[in-house]
Amino acid sequence: MQLLWPTTPAEPVSDADLERLYGYPDDMSRPWVQVNFVSSADGAVAVDQLSEGLSHPADKRIFLTGRLLSDVILVGAGTARTEGYRGARITPERAARRVSLGLSEVPPIAVVTRSGELDPAGPLFTDTKVPPIVITTEKAPRAALERAGAEVLVAGTDDVDLRRALALLAGRGLRRVDCEGGPALFADLIAADLVDQLCLTVAPLLAGAGERRIADGRPAPDT
Repeated sequence: MQLLWPTTPAEPVSDADLERLYGYPDDMSRPWVQVNFVSSADGAVAVDQLSEGLSHPADKRIFLTGRLLSDVILVGAGTARTEGYRGARITPERAARRVSLGLSEVPPIAVVTRSGELDPAGPLFTDTKVPPIVITTEKAPRAALERAGAEVLVAGTDDVDLRRALALLAGRGLRRVDCEGGPALFADLIAADLVDQLCLTVAPLLAGAGERRIADGRPAPDT
């Protein structure tokens, strides 16, 4: 057995090991959705409504690996607002590694929002090296988001059709999808049978009652 953390075992996990474990299929003809979560031992997705309370060195390493290997980082609007999302931060070394893998230097953040209620003056738009992608509906206001630099994709009338959303991303060459939550988006992806892989890190603590679990929303269809 190899361990990510603590980093004292005889055979620590290397970056190459992580790339192999968390990598995407070599030949991709369709979008591949990899969902990345950290949870408490009793399944909570946050402590005091923030995931930072669950994070530790192993989780952060996997989190960064997920971003390193992806074409696009997919996140729900609620999580983007609560966690204060900004553009992906990539070191020169990681940018070079991405280029060596045939990826862009920096993956864009794609936010799923039914309402289009995102702050154009927020860090998602103002603190980023690449424009964000906003996936929304026909009824959502879009002009302010476009003026702020976002690429807006319409994937539904009243609600976001996630299958259509992934097809629109794939049409832009963004097939390696690293979904970082939140629980409602994860539940919707499960319900639509669009999750290919779950990468779950379990933090060694108990959150107790009151916090949401990693999938929280509409039930999955019977299988």
